[in-house]
Amino acid sequence: MIISQLPPQLLAIEVNTPEKFSSTADIVIHLLDTNDNVPKFSSDYYIARIPENSPGGSNVVAVTATDPDSGLWGEMKYSIYGTGADLFLIHPSTGIIYTQPWAILDAEVASKYNFYVKVEDTEGKYSLAEVFITVLDVNDHSPEFNENIQEKTMIIGSPVKVEAIDQDAEEPNNIVDYSIMQADPANVFDIDQSTGEIKLKSYIRSLDIIHNITNNKDCIWSLVVQAKDRGSPSFSTTAVLKIDITEETLRKGPMAAFLMQTKDNPMKALGVLAGVMGVMVMITILISTAMFWRNKRSNKIMPVRRIIKKRQNYQSRTIRMEWLKFKRSSNAAEKFAVEDDTRSLQNENSNNNFQVPPPPPPAAPAPPPAPVFRVSAPEWRVPTVSGSLSSQVGSKPMKKKGASCTANNALVSELKQRFEMRNAALGHPHV
Repeated sequence: MIISQLPPQLLAIEVNTPEKFSSTADIVIHLLDTNDNVPKFSSDYYIARIPENSPGGSNVVAVTATDPDSGLWGEMKYSIYGTGADLFLIHPSTGIIYTQPWAILDAEVASKYNFYVKVEDTEGKYSLAEVFITVLDVNDHSPEFNENIQEKTMIIGSPVKVEAIDQDAEEPNNIVDYSIMQADPANVFDIDQSTGEIKLKSYIRSLDIIHNITNNKDCIWSLVVQAKDRGSPSFSTTAVLKIDITEETLRKGPMAAFLMQTKDNPMKALGVLAGVMGVMVMITILISTAMFWRNKRSNKIMPVRRIIKKRQNYQSRTIRMEWLKFKRSSNAAEKFAVEDDTRSLQNENSNNNFQVPPPPPPAAPAPPPAPVFRVSAPEWRVPTVSGSLSSQVGSKPMKKKGASCTANNALVSELKQRFEMRNAALGHPHV
């Protein structure tokens, strides 16, 4: 509410008296406020950090809001809501956010929380802001080995590895450094500080050198390995490592090397063997299924041996005219005879599953083409052609018999008649 004091004053003067007495009074006007403003936060979002080992009820952050209204309309109330607000509370009047009395913050479980805060006046007008809370990691875990006493097999030339895990959420609390605390003899092994790989000194390349260093013929040595994190304060743990040193077996084959490397972990070897057998079984099933469906679709049983089929020789049945080739034939029907090769109906394996289709029926002979008469140039001389035909016919010995001689004589006579008709049409003398 805003109070405004106005400077004007109220003046009262007598009218009907000669003294004209007067008096003044101050005028004070009080303006009544209405709820015409919305409460607002000082920021749209708030960022806070809290260590993970903080006890329950620890303050996290304070949010502030203002409302220009006065009186009843200026009273504000804070509240929080959202999925990440389960572990936190807020004071309704001051806006201070603090953890639940029973809350346990663990950065390894959840390191980020966010929710909304709400401020509202008595009439229900409100505004929102978002809160982001980060749980800071504290070095409260020490590195841990899988086993406090471990057994490894080392092949000369190949390292063995130890590993410790730190459950802290952030660096450098979860970074582990490795070191050899105790070894007998002391100058045989080296360890990588970051990876935990243990290997022999570079000058040790055979078991003979190891035998010269120590009298221990078993070549089984024990080391005390320490794993230490980089947090503050720092935590560490140790483990005893028994190493069995053997000669290099990679030259004997990859299987021997694999078995040697999996000596300490037989389940790994069994898993690899089971995987190989599973792949082989799947391949066998796929091949069998493919062959079954192929035989089922073909609807026949495939033989064990390969069937060699003889290709049928279909000779061409082109009809050749005797009067064009001047070929003698004792029987004209022989030209159209169809020979059936009964041996081609069966394959060499005598498997009659394959039905050979019968040969097609013989086609009827094509009729001879009609003779075509062409008008030749005037310089072509019939006597020359006629003389050559007559001389050729006369020069051949008459050794043919029967229908062949008759067909030749008829053909020559027909040709002579056609030449005579042609000469008569062209006006040439008859020869």
